[in-house]
Amino acid sequence: MNIGRRLYRTMLESSIAYAKWDLETSRNILSSKRKMWILAAMVVPIVLGSLAIAAPDLPGILGGHKAYSPAYYTPTIFGVSIVIGLCAGLITGCIGAGGGFIITPALMSAGVKGILAVGTDLFHIFAKAIMGTAIHKKLGNVSVALAVAFLVGAGIGVTGGGVINRALYETNPVLSDTFISVIYVFLLGFLGIYALTDFLRMRKAGGGDAHGGPAASSGGGRSLPERLQSKNIPPMITFDEDLTPGGKKISALFVAVCGSIVGFAAAIMGVGGGFLTFPMFVYILGVSSFTTVGTDILQIIFTAGYASIAQYAVYGFIFYTLAMGMLIGSLLGIQVGAMATKVVPGIYIRGFYALSIIAGFVNRLFALPGKLAEMKQLPHNPSLYHIFDVTGNILFFIVIGIFAVWVIGKFLTSMKQLKEEA
Repeated sequence: MNIGRRLYRTMLESSIAYAKWDLETSRNILSSKRKMWILAAMVVPIVLGSLAIAAPDLPGILGGHKAYSPAYYTPTIFGVSIVIGLCAGLITGCIGAGGGFIITPALMSAGVKGILAVGTDLFHIFAKAIMGTAIHKKLGNVSVALAVAFLVGAGIGVTGGGVINRALYETNPVLSDTFISVIYVFLLGFLGIYALTDFLRMRKAGGGDAHGGPAASSGGGRSLPERLQSKNIPPMITFDEDLTPGGKKISALFVAVCGSIVGFAAAIMGVGGGFLTFPMFVYILGVSSFTTVGTDILQIIFTAGYASIAQYAVYGFIFYTLAMGMLIGSLLGIQVGAMATKVVPGIYIRGFYALSIIAGFVNRLFALPGKLAEMKQLPHNPSLYHIFDVTGNILFFIVIGIFAVWVIGKFLTSMKQLKEEA
């Protein structure tokens, strides 16, 4: 239990670090008229295309109703993607963590195939990073040697994850959906249980910070970073020279292994990898938070870019329309969510975070029986499995919808107070 709680705290803290990057990136986009015009230009073909060619009688190969090709879209599909991005942005901005975990389950609940949901989410992250990351402000924090070793490993991991996802889809699209759902069942189930436990404990104690405390310490003895840094396996990388006399050293092999794990998770789940990079750099490699922030920005851009383009886009597994809709929705949602934290008690935010994660867990869990039945692993009972699937979708969107309405309502009713504070 203690190991599980430490792992949860580490993942929560890393999600918070990723959310801070997401908020900064969104603000950089919204504060630039040039970037806003670029975003508008990217949306124009979506709107025109949805009015001109999105017809149900298109041949399947061009993206008709029965195809999974990104060529098929409608204004309704675009609107749904904006709502999904808005909700994810609200969770990220208001809670400071976890919004990205619901995007792939939400897209799959809306009828998007799992591999398309993963590829599209990665492309949405890549587009946001390219448009909004003020990399020149962070270059002083980047260790080039660490970044190169990490990205070599990330490239290997991304390639492996992409190959597995595509191989499963080519074998059986249902197997691909089942595989992605199982991964999210375990991840969201783990996070949800600990998030709910923390919420109940904090409520009993009478309150608490919405974003939680620092991760638990590892106790006495030499830490894992110290043990890894003591191994002399060439080539050795020197880093944090500005913070430690003579700097610290670590084998490039360990950095590349961490990069491969991050890249593999990013390509399999469509989460960008940022939520794993922070704990690996800080708690495994022993890199300072100062250096980690700058290096992580490079990681997000290259990992998400290589994964989305080389592993998914060139094979037709990116829904450009959905990616742009999510980008627009998240830009708005994360700003509203961040401002709402000033007028919403932290304990309530923690409660909604736990419920949203558990709702995602239930959603994917309830979808599994139908998938397993299609693969002949469960008895044939389509009506029962349909009830499970619909129930999971309804519970998921009700919880996320209530959260979104509540946060937006709090924001609108507190506009005067927020302006005065500004």
